[in-house]
This record gives sequence, C-alpha cells and structure tokens, in this order.
Amino acid sequence: MRSALSNPLRDAWVEINLDLFEENLREIKKHVKSKRILAVVKADGYGHGSLMLAPTLIAYGITDFGVATLDEGLELRKNKVETPILVLGAVPFWSYENALKNDIQISIYNEEHLEMARQIYDKTGKKLKVQVKIDTGMNRIGIQADKAVEFINLVKKSDFVDLVGVFTHFADVEEKEIFEEQVSKFKAVVASIEREGLIVHCSNSGAILTCEDLDFDMVRAGIILYGLTPFSKPEFMGYSKDLKQIIGLKARITNIHQIKKGEGVSYGHKFVADRDMKVATIPLGYADGVSRSLSNKITAGFKGHIIKQIGNITMDQMMLALPDDVSAEVGEVITLLGRDGENEFSIDEWASILGTINYELTCRLKVRLPRIYTR
Repeated sequence: MRSALSNPLRDAWVEINLDLFEENLREIKKHVKSKRILAVVKADGYGHGSLMLAPTLIAYGITDFGVATLDEGLELRKNKVETPILVLGAVPFWSYENALKNDIQISIYNEEHLEMARQIYDKTGKKLKVQVKIDTGMNRIGIQADKAVEFINLVKKSDFVDLVGVFTHFADVEEKEIFEEQVSKFKAVVASIEREGLIVHCSNSGAILTCEDLDFDMVRAGIILYGLTPFSKPEFMGYSKDLKQIIGLKARITNIHQIKKGEGVSYGHKFVADRDMKVATIPLGYADGVSRSLSNKITAGFKGHIIKQIGNITMDQMMLALPDDVSAEVGEVITLLGRDGENEFSIDEWASILGTINYELTCRLKVRLPRIYTR
C-alpha cells in the first residue's frame, strides 16, 4: 500500500482504496449483465473524487457518467472525460449553450425547457442533447407521468433537439407499494412511446441490486460504486453484503499526554476521566466533516486496538483514549474509518448514530481533507 506520507501538508486525510473500488465494479456488473451502466459521480463522486476514479470506471466499460449540475460535467470535460455525460438535475436556461458546446446532455421536463433549446438551435444551428425526466412519484423534478407521453412525443417531433433518452428516479426501493407504483407508471409511459433510438433507464443503486428484471437499456449506479449500502431496512442489507467500503479516514497523532482521574477533556468537559489515562490528539474535527454530534460516541483503530474518542470534537481537533499497555508516539496513525488490523470502522455506524445516511457523510468529508489513493 502506498504511504499516506505522500501528502505532507495535512496530518489527516481521506484514503480511497482502488482495489476495493474495482471489486465493487465487478460485483455491480454481475447484477446488470450486459446493460449499459451510467456511473453517478455527482458531488465529486459522493466525496470520493470523481476525477481520480473516472479512469478506472472507463477501463471497466462504464459508458456514461451522471452529474447533478452542469459545472460538475464541465469539470469532467476539462479533465479529458469523453464519455456521454448527463446532468440529472435541473439546468438553468442561461447555461444551455455551455452544455451544447461541451456535448453534455441535460434533463428537460417542460415546454419552457424545449423553447429555450429551440432558441439555442436558432442561434447556433446545433441541436442540444436532451433526456426527458419523468416524475413517477419522487415529486422533486420531472414531467408528471400522466403528461409524459404527450411531452415526449412533442420532443421527438422537435427537429431542433436530439432526444437521447427518457428516465425516472425511485423514491424508495424498500417500500414495495411505493416502488411498484412508480415502476407501473414508468412502464406505462415507456409502452406508449416509440422506443427505437432512445436510452430508457430507471434503476438506481437499490433497484440494481434487487430488481434485475427491470429490463431497460441502462442502469444508474451511485452509492454502490463506493461500496456503501443504499438500504436502511435490515431485511435488505443482504443485497449489499458483497460491497466493500472504499473510503477510509486517518490522522496522525500530534500530541500525547497523561490525564488524571476526575479531569475533563475538551470544551464543556463532557467527558470526565474515570481513571488515570493516556490521551492522544489528532488534527481532525467538524470543519473536516466529522460531526460534533459524534462526540463521545465513536471508536477508532490504533495498532489493532479499538480506542474511544473522548470529549467534544472541536473544529480542527479531537482526542482519543489510548490503551495504557500499548506504546504510542507522535506521528503514528489512528484510523477512524476503514480497516485497522482485523477491525473495520464503517461510515454506516456513524450514520446510524447521527440518524442520517451514509451518502451525506461521505460528501461532508470532502470539505478540506486531501485524498490519498491506495492499492
């Protein structure tokens, strides 16, 4: 494994394991068989680093990339990513021409979008590539399912745009009634349009793992690329058991000192020592994306031992209790996420403590931490 010492500017860093990333890609391909795969790399690859992961994705035959905003697509283009890119979210009118110039597909779902595309064509003589987003129950953006066929036919007849595909997004794969209603609405729309030449897609990460029979043209792999589960219910966790968390979080010890029984640690002394103990400080805090609400609730790894974080997590630092019988020196590494010896520290555990989802937490870790890519 390449040493994290390759980045001398911080004593805390995110570590991304490329071997595990490739394992996840192979696992995903087992589920999608020969279908086209769109890799969702929005929010800088959910905090994992889209530009660094893009070459591996392409090498594994990923045909399309999905982003949330146009600027994310432009960043990929600037860095020589030439595969089709779809902006899954809304694109403001004033940036349509930029999308055209950079061969980036946009999502459209109303006649105002279509009119703006016409104006761009009148100005440039070139057709904007578009996909129609259908709202089957997410109730976020998209043309309502009962109006979708009419709108899609209108777009198909419009000679000033290039209609690439149609798609929808699922609100909840785990709730059978909600999921089946969305699938039914989408299938009804698809059955009522001429599909030839269109890419039809609906399966997100959860549907990829649970519903291989949604036999359309492409699937969209998001959180599962990064080895994290899209599920919250225990009965669904088995579907993601073969995924490997690729993100790690590590920091070097900057200070070691002894405290006595009865002494408090950090702001507010929310932790008070019940014995004499050895305390390590690491330069990692809530400004790096480690929530203050995790204070006194998480563990970490040090030389194969599980150690407790103690005291309130501060903006830039936190403290941990070291085992009395284990030698420790300034500069040695503590693992907050990822593997340390036989112990695995999961971001799902943090999400459970905070009452949120793993997606949110990986995105937080991109604030100011350097990333190191290892094998």
